[in-house]
Amino acid sequence: MSTTTAPAAVETAVADYIAAWNATDAEQRRALVARAFADDATYVDPLMTGEGPERIDAMIAAAQAQYPGHRFTLASGPDVHHDRVRFTWTLAGPDGTPVAVGLDVATVAGDGRLRDVTGFLDAPGA
Repeated sequence: MSTTTAPAAVETAVADYIAAWNATDAEQRRALVARAFADDATYVDPLMTGEGPERIDAMIAAAQAQYPGHRFTLASGPDVHHDRVRFTWTLAGPDGTPVAVGLDVATVAGDGRLRDVTGFLDAPGA
């Protein structure tokens, strides 16, 4: 992929990615994961890893169980160049108080879906 690839596909993948982290309905979450992640996708952050859409979906479900009622919001981005994208997000509790801030960097497959996602975590306000 080059800088001439339409960023709309990447923007859609990132939107589906954030939506997947918020989708508590298992069927809806699986569909969002399939739309956001390439079939050979990997995800890694300091707390968890997943390889392939099925394992990434299970990882997201486990995170949701650990943080019920919390919501992810896209904070900035996506910023795209070549086959790379970066974006930041916040995770807030049910009262709206941020509990985590993250920066994700990913490679993008030819169809615009995310292939390899590496997440970095910060404390809110850091």
